[in-house]
Amino acid sequence: MSSIIQTVDERTRLAGANRLEILLFSLGKNRRNGKEEVFGLNVFKIREVITTPEITHAPNMPAGVEGMVALRGNMIPVINLATFCGYETDDPLNILIVTEYNKSTHAFMVSSVEQIMRMEWNDIKVPPQMMLHQHGGLITAVSELEDGRIAMIIDVEKVLAETEGLGDDPTLFENINALDKQATILFADDSVVARKQIAATLDKLGVRHVSAKNGEEAWEKLKELATRAEASHVPVYEMVSLVLTDVEMPGMDGYVLTRKIKDDKRFQGIPVVMHSSLSADANIAIGKNVGADIYVPKFDPQELSKAIRTALGEEAR
Repeated sequence: MSSIIQTVDERTRLAGANRLEILLFSLGKNRRNGKEEVFGLNVFKIREVITTPEITHAPNMPAGVEGMVALRGNMIPVINLATFCGYETDDPLNILIVTEYNKSTHAFMVSSVEQIMRMEWNDIKVPPQMMLHQHGGLITAVSELEDGRIAMIIDVEKVLAETEGLGDDPTLFENINALDKQATILFADDSVVARKQIAATLDKLGVRHVSAKNGEEAWEKLKELATRAEASHVPVYEMVSLVLTDVEMPGMDGYVLTRKIKDDKRFQGIPVVMHSSLSADANIAIGKNVGADIYVPKFDPQELSKAIRTALGEEAR
């Protein structure tokens, strides 16, 4: 038990230092190019890796969902990542990566797992334009490995949205009323799906909003606002009322972005709300340690709107 706690503590420190660990895996040889491409998932989102047990198939499953497996008394949906992202392979997908994020548990069918790589978010980049639409738009970031291969990081929010219809249900946004005050919110998230979900929530709240694709872009936009505020002789918080940030983002993660904001006197008075699929106590603790005012798990529009109201000093209604 002590070794497990030590490992968790070590990974927690990594996350707070703009570093992370990625599990590399393969979907087999791609028939289209004859290559065995490399994919990756943040270790924080992985519960276990097992040999695929018997899958219970059911009719009317979403595309890419093979069925369900029973694990420790729970029925967990099994997603065939190759089918899901249009990856053509003849290799067997007999390994399951069981993930836990956004308050949901899924199992991904893969061909093989390689190793856990320790990386810095600085080494993880936004995909080039030519890669953005490959594999069904599933790739949210890329990183070059020491052997020259490119590891493609999976957009798990997109997987969840398309398999469970997350964010497509209009009832999710019911009873979200507009704020009583005017506000401008800068939000950062590397997932296209997440940005659309956040924008829909902010629209219901009736606030102006500006988006950024990662922490680096958000920080540059904040510095630009600070320069404009100084030239206009007004505090920055009159230009941006709140910063909403994801945690996992290429270049600069949400922890580092939050620490930068809280350490810079120009941004005094601007609350930071962290909005992440990493909802474990360890991740929430890191968020609080770097100065986040509120940490809210993805993606619940009701909870997100409540967190924003609270951060802006407005009673929920």
